[in-house]
Amino acid sequence: MAGLPSVTTVIPCYNYGHFLERAVRSALDQPGVDARVVIVDDASPDGSGKFAERLAAGDDRISVIRHEQNKGHIATYNDGFAVVDTEFVTLVSADDLVARGALTRAIAVMQRNPRVGLVYGRAVRFRGEPPIERDRSWLLAAVWPGIRWARAVARRATNPILSPEAVLRTAALRQIGGYNAQLPHAGDLEYWLRTALAWDVARVVGPAQAFYREHDTNMHNVRFGSGKKAVQLFDAFAPLLSHPATANLLPRLRRRLAAPLLRVVERLLVVGHWSSELDELVAAAGAIWPEWRLSRRWSAFGQSLDRRADGLAPSAGSVLRAWVPANLDRLRFKLEALVHRSPVAAHEIGG
Repeated sequence: MAGLPSVTTVIPCYNYGHFLERAVRSALDQPGVDARVVIVDDASPDGSGKFAERLAAGDDRISVIRHEQNKGHIATYNDGFAVVDTEFVTLVSADDLVARGALTRAIAVMQRNPRVGLVYGRAVRFRGEPPIERDRSWLLAAVWPGIRWARAVARRATNPILSPEAVLRTAALRQIGGYNAQLPHAGDLEYWLRTALAWDVARVVGPAQAFYREHDTNMHNVRFGSGKKAVQLFDAFAPLLSHPATANLLPRLRRRLAAPLLRVVERLLVVGHWSSELDELVAAAGAIWPEWRLSRRWSAFGQSLDRRADGLAPSAGSVLRAWVPANLDRLRFKLEALVHRSPVAAHEIGG
């Protein structure tokens, strides 16, 4: 391995021992790189920690950190990052998989582009067995100045990275620090934005970079309250909105994040389905976008909420507004996404 670029895959694990070996092997099966794995077991009661230690006993490229008490996923991530001593690093949940050659490709992009601190690519969602991807002998890398990439993310108000497909330069990790413990359900996005403010960002175009397992116990899918998640998503943009080049995006971002919450409440109000959870969504929308009642799009809905508080049925105008604008919004978002995803530079990195 002497002379090869080195990369560590940090694998946080909580009760995913039955997935662990496959995740580890996928991270180590990377041609042309010195690949290592750090498993961080967060006091799993299912014996995942002991299984991780058995894996490490049979391969000196694997090391294990075991928590005596459960610390939660953010602390688990950061504890793994703290021991990384390789040039590159990635974070992959124990139930996800690294695509063969993914780390090789990401590292090639960063070696060619010294200013790139974050590389991601296509993540394939799956249930059960991962799909078989066709081998591709070529690929392209799209490279953005970090601030331009971050602005595009803010315009769309979505997180373009699931997580296992992201590879970092360890120098970037050390510069920006660890995950924010105050954002347990939006920490990934905030982390990518912090990185983009200091480094350029690249995307591998072509082959899959990771396989993301979807199931009911995904850490990302555990219910935390949709309203609270939305507020955390807004808070995740704080590093970007404090930057002078992007502060003007704040009004647009507020609308983008609050509108989906209001649409859900609007539709359920019209058909007469109300619950305390909808009160939470309205409160979250107000926390994100305090002026929503003053907008032409949502003023009638605000009046319907007032009518509901007085025990009256929603107005006919609000019924129409519940169904027509949503589809127009989605079409506009898709068109804008096509415009803003164009890279500044694209070049071939494979033969």
